[in-house]
Amino acid sequence: MALYPKLIQDALAQVIYPGTKQNLIESGMLQDDIRIAGSKVSFTLVFEKESDPFMKSVVKAAEANIKYACQQVGEPVELEIKTAARQAPRPEPDKLLPQVKNVIAIASGKGGVGKSTVSANLAVGLAMLGYKVGLLDADVFGPSVPKMFQLEDYQPIAERIDGRDLLIPAEKYGVKLLSVGFFVDPNNATIWRGSMASSAIKQFIGDANWGELDYLLIDMPPGTSDIHLTIVQTLALTGAVVVSTPQQVALADARKGIDMFLNEKINVPVLGLVENMAWFTPAELPQNRYYLFGKEGVKQLAEEMNIPLLTQIPVVQSICESGDQGAPIVMNYDSMVGQSFLSLAQSVVTQTNLRNASQPKTQRVQVDGK
Repeated sequence: MALYPKLIQDALAQVIYPGTKQNLIESGMLQDDIRIAGSKVSFTLVFEKESDPFMKSVVKAAEANIKYACQQVGEPVELEIKTAARQAPRPEPDKLLPQVKNVIAIASGKGGVGKSTVSANLAVGLAMLGYKVGLLDADVFGPSVPKMFQLEDYQPIAERIDGRDLLIPAEKYGVKLLSVGFFVDPNNATIWRGSMASSAIKQFIGDANWGELDYLLIDMPPGTSDIHLTIVQTLALTGAVVVSTPQQVALADARKGIDMFLNEKINVPVLGLVENMAWFTPAELPQNRYYLFGKEGVKQLAEEMNIPLLTQIPVVQSICESGDQGAPIVMNYDSMVGQSFLSLAQSVVTQTNLRNASQPKTQRVQVDGK
């Protein structure tokens, strides 16, 4: 009895692919290329990605089932099982985001200093100045972008581009947006191991259609973490903007954040500091300033470390209200605070241009020579 295609197909129908809980035939994973020449059998199994975690185990199970089926009918078999991917592989790290001119991290040493508010208003401010802007919310455990842009119900879609399924960022106020908040229930805590969070960030960077951008801003998690390392290993950052309040506790943590970027192993230029919540000005007394968290602490830190102070943002109730309503206050450019954020955007442009003219391109942090 000679070998025949249905024998092979029936054997593969007994192998379950863990990703779909269906057998290989139901999952459409058998390519239409079964070749039988005497005892030699070859065919291709098609996986979604080259990095499919089940690939090796599925191929071994397919081999075992086919050999058993052939043994039952008394036929020897020499197998060649090839694998292919439906989705083209992600580009090498140094070839990611070829159309993005500048990648800037917005960071803080600790939480609660208004980093995400600064990120959102800076992104919209840059767009108002005529630049093509993207904002990646990398604050995996506390994503704020969906709320600040009133996109809490947004569900991203994927589009097939050049053989790859790429996430399509949301777009609002002239800014392209991606956030883990688009993929999780906002009422539930995100309980992920560090590797899961890092994998999500890599996907938002490498498997999204960001297109042509002048600036891609990355709203980093507070402090220093695996996410920070993942980002500097994945992308060559143009620079970082560090946000802090003038409070001494916040300044101590801001120093650590600055040190992380300037560390010789990371070596990312710090474009400047932002002093948020610099003073409180009541609406009924617009000329008065009350220094609730200390006076000019970030300005003094900037002078001490020879880093530009990009702007000082006061505590104003309308900043919070605008963020909660999904309309960043920078769009109200007639207001004092709107002008402050627009000034921040222009300062970032200036410092980025100076950095690019005077310093070599940042290198990715290398891991095991990759």
